[in-house]
Parts: sequence; C-alpha cells; structure tokens
Amino acid sequence: MSKKTLNAANLKNLGADRLADLLMEVSTGSAEIKRRLRLELSHNLGPQELAHDVRKRLAAIRKSKSFVGWRKRKSLIRDLGTQADMITQKIAPDAPAEAFDLLWSFIELAPSVYERVDDSRGEVGDVFREAKMAFEQIGPRAEQEPKQLAARIWEAVQDNGYGQFDGIVPLLAPTLGDSGLDTLKTLIEADQSAPEQDAPDHAALRFLRELRGTGGPQREGSKARLRRLVLQDIAEAQGDSKGYIAQYTRSELKRPIIAAEVARLLMAEGNTDEALSMLEDANPDDPASGQIEWDQAYIDCLSALDQIDAAQEHRWAVFAATLHTGMLRDHLKRLPDFEDIEIEDRAKALAQTYDNAIAALMFFLDWSDLIGAAELIEARASEMDGDLYQVLAPAAERLRERHPLAAVLLWRSMIEHALWDGKSTRYGHTADHVMDCTAADMEITDYGRFQDHDAFMEGLRQRHKHKASFWARLP
Repeated sequence: MSKKTLNAANLKNLGADRLADLLMEVSTGSAEIKRRLRLELSHNLGPQELAHDVRKRLAAIRKSKSFVGWRKRKSLIRDLGTQADMITQKIAPDAPAEAFDLLWSFIELAPSVYERVDDSRGEVGDVFREAKMAFEQIGPRAEQEPKQLAARIWEAVQDNGYGQFDGIVPLLAPTLGDSGLDTLKTLIEADQSAPEQDAPDHAALRFLRELRGTGGPQREGSKARLRRLVLQDIAEAQGDSKGYIAQYTRSELKRPIIAAEVARLLMAEGNTDEALSMLEDANPDDPASGQIEWDQAYIDCLSALDQIDAAQEHRWAVFAATLHTGMLRDHLKRLPDFEDIEIEDRAKALAQTYDNAIAALMFFLDWSDLIGAAELIEARASEMDGDLYQVLAPAAERLRERHPLAAVLLWRSMIEHALWDGKSTRYGHTADHVMDCTAADMEITDYGRFQDHDAFMEGLRQRHKHKASFWARLP
C-alpha cells in the first residue's frame, strides 16, 4: 500500500506535533470540527468533564429555534450523532449513571429538533432511535432507584407526541426489576380512575408521526390505549401472558392480527386447543391487516395438534387465494418426492389465470420463473398497468436478456400510460423506455400478434404527436 494513502497508519508517521498543527489548520472556520476537538480534549480530562460539555451542547441545541434547511441538515445530524456517541461510547463505560441521565436528556431533545427540521428521510429520527437502544446496556449499570425510574418513565410516555420514548419499557425492564415494574403498574392503575382528558391531536403532529412510522400509543388519541400498551409491556417483561392478553377487549381479540398474536402466546404455554379456538373466533372480514399472520398461526396450531392434512389444505387454499409464495413453498416441501413437481406445475397454471395480472407477475418474479412471467405478459399484455412502474420497470430489466418481447411489452405499457396521462415528470424515464424498446428490437425475430417496433413507434407518433416536450427527449 502506498505511503501516501490516507489512512491512520500513514498519518501516525507524521508525528504528534505535525498532526496537531494540521488539526488546528483544518478546524479554522469550522465550528463543527472545533466542537469535536474540544469534546476529545474534555474526554481526555475524564468523563465528568466530557459530560459537562455534552450537557452544555444539548442545552444549546434545545434553545435553538431557527429552522434547519436542507443545506445544514447533515451538519445537524452529525452533531446529534457525535453527542450520542460521546454519551454511549465514552461516558457510559466509566460513568454509567451520568451517561444514563445525559441519554435521557438527549432523547427528550427530540421534539424540539423535529419541530425545526424536515426529517422526511428519517435520518434525524434514526439518530434518536439508535441512541435510545443504548438504555438496554447502560441502564443495569446506572444504579437507578426502581420506583423513581418508574415514575420517570410514566411521565415520559404520557408526553410522547413524537414517539421519542416508544419502546422504553422493554428496554429498561431489566433496570426496573420486578419492584420498578410493579410500581409502574400501580401508577397506571391509579391513573385509570382519573377522567379522560386527551389533548386534541394536531394534524401537523399526526403527519410527522406517520411520516416517521412512529408516534407511539397516543397516535389514536386515547389515554386508555396508552395505559393498555404500557401494561402489556410490563406483562411481557414479567412473563405474565394472562395479564398481557387481559388488556385486549373482546372486539379486539376478534381482529385477525391480534388473534394471531394471542394464539402464539397460548401455544407457547402449551394451550394449543385454546389458541385454535381463539383463531376460529376471529373475524376474517376485519378490514385491518394481519390476515397472513392469522393464516400462519392457524396452520401452526393445526400442525401442533397433528392435523397435518388440514394444515396442508389451508396452505394451498391461502396460496390459491393470494399467490403467497411462502405458503406455496411450505406446502411443497411437505409433499412426497415427485408429487411436489406436479403441484408446482398446478400452482403455476393457477397463477397464469389469476384474476390480478400484476399479482401473478409478482409471483412469477418472486418464484424466479422468468419463462412463466414472459408467458403471462404475452398472454395478458393489456392487463399490465403502466402506472405501476415500480413493479414493471424492474421486471422488464430482469426479462430483457432472455425474454426481450416480454420486456418490450412492459416498457410499452409504461410509455403509453405516461403519454396518455400527460405525466411530464416521467418523460425522461419514458424516453429511456423507448430507447430500451429500440435496443431490444434487434433481439426479437417474431413479434407474434403484437406490432413490430416500427409500427408501434409510428402509432405512438400519431397518437401523441402534440407531446413536443416528450419527443424532444429522443434522438
């Protein structure tokens, strides 16, 4: 390796004095680098000194009110990441109690940051979520008084509008211990007698939480739901499955996804018959998600009860209704040799006539059956929805080498859709698809019942001759 390569080993050869001079030089005019260097100097003096500087920086970030635009967002993310690393990696090993309090302050900082930065990419949220996970390691060494910690957690989860404290109970359950968990349960039960006073859920807060996929239990605006979820966290931490299940209402237990969850808890305790009854009592027409989870739990129950044939029948029924590849794979691997080949062929034939052509295409792609995918496309080309470019574009790329006609038919669907609907923002991609069709034409010897490339292009020019901004993109 060259001695000029920029790496730690070569830089060490410069010597401490030269490196110090270089660091002073590169830090000139960079507040970010200066802050990092000061933190390293503080760490060299001990964890308490570093904690003092981190606390000052967190206070400064909290007081800031200015909106962080896209130009400064990465700098903010790096700053937050640096503070989190100082707490979790440099203070925590020698001063876990100090690190615990600092980490709590860091997580409390999240709302004030979210309110002044566009985090549509979730990068800011990732920093806070990753830092929060350190509670699991730091907590048991931080010598927290369980009852005081329980009160602190209950206060935090009640003011959790941005989901910053989501999952805090499972993370700190070992730190709380049974006494802390019991105290937390007592606080919640005492709160149950208080009148409901849910604050109105502002539309802007709902949007931000949905954007991040967070928002915690108060997303539904229900204090009762908050209490229920925390009590379930406590029950799970204490291995109290009955207490966990008891938090669900009768109507909730009829939802497939909840019935599946509860059934698995019952099966884990050996109550398989009760689990099967729970699943059979669920409402299959519930609009909420979770049907495939219900199906898998149902199959596992049947298998545990040695109802092997019934489990196989259900796997096939689910596949026939949904083309779920996982169900088909599980079904096939339990069949005798050679019989699996016959059933696989039957499954592919079913997929060719499945009522949703796009779902069928996704099945063949997931099954890595490009021949089946090409046959489907050529047989049902008119059903390929050109608006679904997120499916069709990668499918065409996979097919272009060995099945160029099928690939062309997908590109044509996307071309026609974009032009008929006047989606000018997609004209660049659409022009690329036209060029893809031109390139593939050299590999196609027979277009069968479809127009050849020249005829397609002539028709395209006639149908969309007024789309000047599109045609200008073609050579």
